[in-house]
Amino acid sequence: MYAILDCNSFYASCERVFKPHLIGKPIVVLSNNDGCVIARSSEAKPFVPMGAEAFKYKTIFKEHQIHVFSSNYSLYGDLSTRVMNILSNFSRDIEVYSIDEAFFKLDGIKEEDLNAYVLNIKTTIEKWVGIPVSIGVAPTKSLSKVANKIAKKYEQTKGVYVISTEEKRIKALKWTKVENVWGIGRRISKKLKSQNIYTAYDFTLLPDEYVRKQFSVVGLRLKQDLSGIQTIGFEQVKDKQNIATTRTFEKAIRDYEPIKERIATFANSCAEKLRKQRSECTSLYVFLRTSSYAEVQRNVGVVVHLPYATNSSITICSFAVKGLQQLYKNGFNYKKSGVIVMGIKPEKLHQFSLFEDEQPKHKLIMKVIDAMNLKYRSPKIKIANQDLDKTWKMKQEYLSPRYTTAIDEIIEVKCV
Repeated sequence: MYAILDCNSFYASCERVFKPHLIGKPIVVLSNNDGCVIARSSEAKPFVPMGAEAFKYKTIFKEHQIHVFSSNYSLYGDLSTRVMNILSNFSRDIEVYSIDEAFFKLDGIKEEDLNAYVLNIKTTIEKWVGIPVSIGVAPTKSLSKVANKIAKKYEQTKGVYVISTEEKRIKALKWTKVENVWGIGRRISKKLKSQNIYTAYDFTLLPDEYVRKQFSVVGLRLKQDLSGIQTIGFEQVKDKQNIATTRTFEKAIRDYEPIKERIATFANSCAEKLRKQRSECTSLYVFLRTSSYAEVQRNVGVVVHLPYATNSSITICSFAVKGLQQLYKNGFNYKKSGVIVMGIKPEKLHQFSLFEDEQPKHKLIMKVIDAMNLKYRSPKIKIANQDLDKTWKMKQEYLSPRYTTAIDEIIEVKCV
């Protein structure tokens, strides 16, 4: 049997772990620089749409007493790791699907014991971490997603639901709208509805050849998976094919030198991520943007091809600055910039060149830098064209403490 664990209103729940008085209160979490709403508790959903621009909804936040938080990824990532670690005690086969979701297998558990077993998982996570979760169990991955939605929707399930019979499968699929099926997007659901296919069950009744022709082999696999035939298995974790570091500046920047420093910092961040996944890049994209509200706008970018594949911060920063030199024009107030590394390949497949290749010393230097920065948990060693004293500071007016990852922000308990 397959199962999926989904943390309920994850970002909001993380904030509630250390602020239990907010349980049952409406919460929204904002994106980087407090730009727009990226997460909402169920209590906030009737008043604030996903993606809402924060500055436009300040009155709504105040009117409905909605608690606003800046995204605290340090806290969210740590609590996610704790949840997944607990789950690993109950299953050997786990596929972490996102920061708040994970598929896992329940092999060797008797059918009559499944509900009690997953209920124990749920209770343990909520007791040990404080994050409420829902768990759906079924013979296939796509059906487990359907079961999870039922577990979330109906209180009588106590947060867990098992599709263990054909009768339950059909009933669940008839209850599920086609647009809510995992893997069916807006465009496909619109096409299906035009042919009177309104539920997941309607979709499973379509002929295989028709589904394959209209929605490719991927659609056919989904149809078979929903029919109870295990077709969609666990996926291998894949390395990223593009890695980006982009930021909106705290204030517009006109001068070249501070923009150069930012580009170097972003390039270094991309290089660190490459080394972390043991990959190299063969090209990069550098861009500059003025504010969308500026009278004279300038949005430019350039692709820089590297002479050889690399993950060296020294090399990538150098070529990123060369890209900036092609883009920068005096007289504009730039509000945003970024670096995207592309053409990513595994480090172990590096093609050596007789005439031009990476300086061998770079590997050793990068290894030392990464080790030192990891040890001290902050960038102690930087590339020369970075500002040694400057750290990137996002606009985070509503940021909660990093209770579990920063010793100086740990929660204090007073004994009376």
